[in-house]
Amino acid sequence: MFEGFALETVELPDATLRVRHGGQGSPVLLLHGHPRTHATWHRVAPLLAASHSVVCPDLRGFGQSSKPADRPDHANSSKRAKALDCLALMRHLGFERFAVVGHDRGSYTAFRLAMDHPAAVTRLALLDGVPIWEALERCDARFARAWWHWFFYAQPDKPERAILADPDAWYGGSADAMGQEAYRDFRAAIHDPATVHGMLEDYRAGLGIDRDHDAADRAAGRRLACPVLALWSLRDDLEELYGDVLAVWRPWAPDLRGRGLDCGHHMAEELPDELARKLLDFLGTPSAG
Repeated sequence: MFEGFALETVELPDATLRVRHGGQGSPVLLLHGHPRTHATWHRVAPLLAASHSVVCPDLRGFGQSSKPADRPDHANSSKRAKALDCLALMRHLGFERFAVVGHDRGSYTAFRLAMDHPAAVTRLALLDGVPIWEALERCDARFARAWWHWFFYAQPDKPERAILADPDAWYGGSADAMGQEAYRDFRAAIHDPATVHGMLEDYRAGLGIDRDHDAADRAAGRRLACPVLALWSLRDDLEELYGDVLAVWRPWAPDLRGRGLDCGHHMAEELPDELARKLLDFLGTPSAG
């Protein structure tokens, strides 16, 4: 995986992140979703690296990055805390301004990074997600039936016990679909009790403090300052839940474009060539940050 990329463990002020980085040119940060690690990008990152400096961390709580201490309000697992990690990581690597791509739960951290630190984020690509506040405001029986895991994962203790009883059955996945090395990395994560807990804390933060942060932005009329690309999987359920996905993003993003892709949810693994082309078209070749 990631031929020509460096693999490092980087100590930051509030977290220690495992990160792969490589390539040359304008910087782009790739943020994975649940229950993946940075290895989900192993087919896409090399395609971006000819023209971009590509950075792929495990988010705090996930993979082999550090696990934050629990707090009653789950603030240490909030997207705001993870966005601060990302900003510190990119500055550690020498990048003051950079593009961000986030998938699934990673899209929420990417969104928060761009909202909280607009001077740092040049472009923002959001894959298979809408703002947490928007999802919860639209929550109905269809959403609860399709995304029941949001509410189960937010409960104390029981989801850890259920998942760790048989992580492979719970999460699925295969070496054929993901690639042998990425699959091994994924299995190591889902079999680690501390990582499973860290991943679930991401959902607990989502239903509380993350929603509050989004709601405060909406009430204040804050919007994304950079160009935004939204992509979603046509064989997943965003269109079924929301119809026009761009209409959900439009109040947040004045400079918006996007479309659905003919794949399932894990688009970086299922459709890497097309995803890379869409990202390269959007990212262009601005000067390095």
